[in-house]
Amino acid sequence: MAYSSAQQEALKEFKQDIGHLNALSNTNRQRLIMMLGAAKNNSGVKVSDLADAIGLSQPATSHHLKRLKDIGMVASRHEGNMIYYYLTLDDTIARLERLASALRRQTEEYETGESQDS
Repeated sequence: MAYSSAQQEALKEFKQDIGHLNALSNTNRQRLIMMLGAAKNNSGVKVSDLADAIGLSQPATSHHLKRLKDIGMVASRHEGNMIYYYLTLDDTIARLERLASALRRQTEEYETGESQDS
């Protein structure tokens, strides 16, 4: 099957964003994102506080935070021996907006019958 340019673009965006999509598919990471988003002044939250709030061990919570940090959704700052985590969503939001836009173009192309350009 030959893909149209809009379909190729959407597939490219999916491939580029697979790490973000996989990270977002985990309910524990979703809960961490929601908790970090609710933190006052985006000043950060300690791992121990996050672990207590979602009912995971600190190592499990740290694992999920590392996964989110690896893809740029979360950052951390050190204050003495404490680490505070906070959201950094600009890149993730931009990626998801590009994916949504590519899917929208592909859908519009299909609806108008212009999908035979490949």
